[in-house]
Amino acid sequence: MARRGRVELRRIEDRTSRQVRFSKRRAGLFKKAFELSLLCDAEVALLVFSPAGRLYEYSSSSIEGTYDRYQQFAESGRNLDQGDANISNDEDPSNIQSRLRKIAAWSLDNNADNSDASSLENLEKLLKDALRITESKKASAKQENGSSTSGESSNGPRGQQEGKA
Repeated sequence: MARRGRVELRRIEDRTSRQVRFSKRRAGLFKKAFELSLLCDAEVALLVFSPAGRLYEYSSSSIEGTYDRYQQFAESGRNLDQGDANISNDEDPSNIQSRLRKIAAWSLDNNADNSDASSLENLEKLLKDALRITESKKASAKQENGSSTSGESSNGPRGQQEGKA
């Protein structure tokens, strides 16, 4: 059996050929993401925007949950493998109740009318984070309720969906 050789990586000029190649490569990419999540028990989220602007997505669990996990990792600047066992639930940044406690403590300690820009920025960040987590949990709850009533499984490469960004 002959080998294909090295593929030259450059933009495909013919629009039809480019669309066909995109579709085939996208399908292969989603298949590999599914295989990685299934075989290695990895949490995988994949977002692809087509040249036409369509969104294709796959997630082994919840895209929002995976993104939140990524944000926490990126913000902390530390390796997840180092372990966060020493952090209690009250100190967990993803715990909405701990964030609400911080917001309440800030409002008791500070007067918004007399606060400087940096303390107001800190409050804004706390509020945005709490809102993002709340929206994520709401979306997850809606997704769980929707999938349990429709009888569909979230496993499999069928996780590809077209939708709006």
